[in-house]
Amino acid sequence: MITHKTKYALKSLMVLADEKADTGEALRIEEIAERSGAPKRFLEHILLDLKRAGLIGSRRGRNGGYELIKEPRRISIAEVLRLIDGPMAPLPCLSRRAYRRCEDCTDEQTCRVRAVFGGFYATYILMIESLTLADLQQDADPLVRFADAAQAVGE
Repeated sequence: MITHKTKYALKSLMVLADEKADTGEALRIEEIAERSGAPKRFLEHILLDLKRAGLIGSRRGRNGGYELIKEPRRISIAEVLRLIDGPMAPLPCLSRRAYRRCEDCTDEQTCRVRAVFGGFYATYILMIESLTLADLQQDADPLVRFADAAQAVGE
């Protein structure tokens, strides 16, 4: 499951992407909070993380606020997940960016737990890496193939 923080980050990015496509104006944090449903105090930290990562920018002054500075089709959902929640791998020995050997493992090559979760994780990564903010902006049609697969396994 994704955390509330990641969900608010994605919703905020969608708000900013929609505004960029509409008027292109910067939005005050209060506007983003209202449109995304994110608590303002929580959103301040999220927007700072997104800004540091180069996904959004801020303007000062009367027409100031936050704006999307990266194209939605270039913002990977996986990038946002990693930025907000950290590594996505179910085991530290499967992580590409935060690899650590499992403390109780004597041989990664023959570890059955790693093999099972590695297969699942590889499929998950392929799916999540292919999704972008542009996919979230559209209607649910591009995501139907993933929703159908999830229903088939009961989640």
